[in-house]
Amino acid sequence: MKKILLFLLILPFAVIGQEKGITFEHGLNWSQIKEKAKKENKFIFVDLFTTWCGPCKYMSATVFPQTKVGDFFNSKFVNTKIQMDKTDKDSEEVKAWYEEAERFGKDYKIAAYPTFLIFNPQGELVHRMVGGGDADEFIERSKDALKPETQYYALLKAFNENPTDLSLAHRMVRAANTAYDEATVTQAEDIIISHTKPENLTKECAAYLVANTRTSRSKAFELLRDNPEKIDALLEKNGAANRVLATVAINEVLGTKIDFNTEPNWEALKSEISDKYTNINFDPIFKLMKAQYYVQSRNWSSLTNIVDSYLTSEDLNSNQLNSYAWEIFENSTDAACLDAALKWSKRAVEQDVKSAYLDTYANLLYKKGDKINAIKWQEEALSLATEGEQDNYQDTLAKMKSDIPTWNL
Repeated sequence: MKKILLFLLILPFAVIGQEKGITFEHGLNWSQIKEKAKKENKFIFVDLFTTWCGPCKYMSATVFPQTKVGDFFNSKFVNTKIQMDKTDKDSEEVKAWYEEAERFGKDYKIAAYPTFLIFNPQGELVHRMVGGGDADEFIERSKDALKPETQYYALLKAFNENPTDLSLAHRMVRAANTAYDEATVTQAEDIIISHTKPENLTKECAAYLVANTRTSRSKAFELLRDNPEKIDALLEKNGAANRVLATVAINEVLGTKIDFNTEPNWEALKSEISDKYTNINFDPIFKLMKAQYYVQSRNWSSLTNIVDSYLTSEDLNSNQLNSYAWEIFENSTDAACLDAALKWSKRAVEQDVKSAYLDTYANLLYKKGDKINAIKWQEEALSLATEGEQDNYQDTLAKMKSDIPTWNL
């Protein structure tokens, strides 16, 4: 599915490090994988991907190799990947899974990529996720698979048996969104929204609408569209309602027209969707789409320009600032790009002092030649690091003190 759809649903994304990562099984068939999981009392994580899928490539190249992602998945899961399409370049290992891939597609109704299926240690399917995300968010989503009360298929069964239960509907929306089950999302949302009248909107309800609206055919979309000023006022954030409305509209109208192989005619696309939704401002979302496209196409100068342009019109959050800054650090040697990334990184640290953000800031200072301050900030990052991050940050600090580059040459 060559869509930007799944990326828009998970923005912002982040890139923190790539020295370690998920260990995927090789040389085992499905029966052997289930046997291993049962023996080790681990769940099974299955990445269903295609060779043409941009978000699939992003997850494999950027998220799966991260240390903290590997630490979590390797300790909890037996991990495997299944290629769902066929190409002339397929290895013998991929070909050996052709029949199993077809069965997975049919039995589990795979319609979008990447799709992640999670089985319990007994080999029973318990959870489903569609679409990628940044490392922290993806780990949190995957934790739901480990608990019966948040597993998608357990919730779906309970919801179908109690379709008017408001508390259950709230939990079902979250699980169905991550499973890309639009029909169930709409059904659960309608139950929730039916209990909410525009004149009685609260801050909690506004936050829920912004976090969970996924289709223009839902009552949630209607409530946002008809009350954007009130939603923004309750959340104390201008443009919050518009951002959701624009994202949903783009997914539905332009989803099949955007991929990462050829740069789109942005103005033509924006004109097309603006004609359909005259009361929605699409400029902020189009800037994020461009930024993401430039990350995928490795056009660092254009990424710098679009992020700087974004900063003049609307603030990016600390996670977005950090992720774009890290992309520049890892991939660019251009002085202007590095200066811009350092500015973004500094703002991220000012907004939220996290070890990952401090690590990015320190690495950028070091790449710019400011060794003294780089070491200072890296030591601060290490002091705040979690157990899973400490080895990586300590290694970076040692490189800085020994005048060794912390980026790939």
